[in-house]
Amino acid sequence: MKEIKLTDSEKVLMDILWEKEKVFMKDILETYPEPKPAVTTIATLLKRIQNKDLVGYKLYGNSREYYPKVEKGEYFKEEMTSMIDRFFNSSVTQFASFFTSNAKLSQKQLKELRDIIDEQIEE
Repeated sequence: MKEIKLTDSEKVLMDILWEKEKVFMKDILETYPEPKPAVTTIATLLKRIQNKDLVGYKLYGNSREYYPKVEKGEYFKEEMTSMIDRFFNSSVTQFASFFTSNAKLSQKQLKELRDIIDEQIEE
């Protein structure tokens, strides 16, 4: 997947699509958090994320049923990889060091993180 950035507004809309999997405009309007944007604003956002090839639709008469073309996990993985590349020179070790020293993790959270890493090492 090529690097694709979502604006905050586009991310809200993608979260709805990822959660619902298939939606019509009325479903988006019902689900969209307050303050709800105008229908034209949502239509513009949908068009922008379609142009980014993240959303597709099926036509039923005059109605469009929208669906995500990429899984949330795949998008998140690409975002994290891009961030690590940009800010940490592609070094996961530098990222982990920064994260653990700046995230104010509790001892319990650090242990959970260590357990996750240990589990990956054993595989």
